[in-house]
Amino acid sequence: MTMLSGTNLPRVGGYNQAVVLDAIRTTGQVSRVELAALTGLTNQTVSNVVRKLLDAGLVAESGQAPSSGGKRRTLLTLRAEGACAVGVHLDPDAAVIVVVDLAGQVIGSRRLRLTDPGDPADVVDRVARTTGRLLDRSAVDRARLLGLGIAAPGPLDGTTGAVVSPPNFPGWGRVPLADMFAEATGLPVALDNDATAAAIGERWIGGADRAGSFLFLYLGTGVGAGIVLNNTVLHGDSGNAGEFGHMAVEPGDRVCHCGALDCLGPYVSPAAIIDDLFRLHGRVAADRIGLTGTPDAVHDDWKALRRAARVADADACDVVRRAARRIGEAARGAASLLDVSRVVLGGEALRGIEPIIREEVESAVNRTSVARTIRPVTVEQSVIGETVGAVGAASLVLHGNYAPGWRMLTDVTG
Repeated sequence: MTMLSGTNLPRVGGYNQAVVLDAIRTTGQVSRVELAALTGLTNQTVSNVVRKLLDAGLVAESGQAPSSGGKRRTLLTLRAEGACAVGVHLDPDAAVIVVVDLAGQVIGSRRLRLTDPGDPADVVDRVARTTGRLLDRSAVDRARLLGLGIAAPGPLDGTTGAVVSPPNFPGWGRVPLADMFAEATGLPVALDNDATAAAIGERWIGGADRAGSFLFLYLGTGVGAGIVLNNTVLHGDSGNAGEFGHMAVEPGDRVCHCGALDCLGPYVSPAAIIDDLFRLHGRVAADRIGLTGTPDAVHDDWKALRRAARVADADACDVVRRAARRIGEAARGAASLLDVSRVVLGGEALRGIEPIIREEVESAVNRTSVARTIRPVTVEQSVIGETVGAVGAASLVLHGNYAPGWRMLTDVTG
């Protein structure tokens, strides 16, 4: 197939460049003097770094600040078209593909139904072909295309870029997904689990609104978490931090793929909530809402159930609230352990039922004495919306190239 590679824009090397670019991106419009104060760098260092960023086409001079008595200061702003990345979010029934610019704006998107998710090679081939067509349609400058990010369900082997037997992808064993996409597209590839990728996207695009620390709860086919502490995304020793679906809740009769009966995931997935509707309220309620209950109809049934909850159908609201309470209890434990004052909710499965989930999670996380007396925990929706997984995947590339972090401090080639 046709390779997608162009002459990729080289990373602006060095930690200081990343610090300055991140400050410009987060602030919006800022002068060199203000950058020195924000970053702790000297005026001379800031001037040198800004010159490199201007030469690379990543920032632009955007006018002058009002005079405060002396010489008017030139303002700098991010040049959104200076770089772009592709993001792919893999879910069992669909792949969402986006092209994102340096400011985090989606400049092209496509949702691709996956008719045979059990064949990794077919999934990679179809996604790669669709990505090529999307890039052509978006008319991006291939010379400024940094790479492709993949948000995939875990568990992952971060050292090899492999996905290891993800529970919702039957037949997948150890799949070298990063290498497969690199070969199919000719692009540099970054891979992370979907919830962590979503948290990185939220931090990257949320700017000042997502600075600091937060717990990101991602609801898709399953449930996961991304953890940001003091602007640093936690990956864990094996790269699988945030396995929120394995948080222990009151045990029942649902067996997790790990063998436990008390894991959160099997009680709060769309399939589980649909099953709750049938078990607790019967076929009459299911028929009224428009549910079929067959395994291949989960996607459509979940849309129907969310629609019913949105118009306050009592039975639909009941099962959604039951799941939301369980999510809230698990979030309470995580928020207490991490000492975060913000929980962010995102993912396609949330569409239309965000107010219910948010209300229950907010109630749960603020029941601890610490939350009540020291720092109430706010619960907010994602600033990105339902494409947060795919935009987060693209942000893996943008963040990895242009955000300050430990990799830049240890990368001798940077």
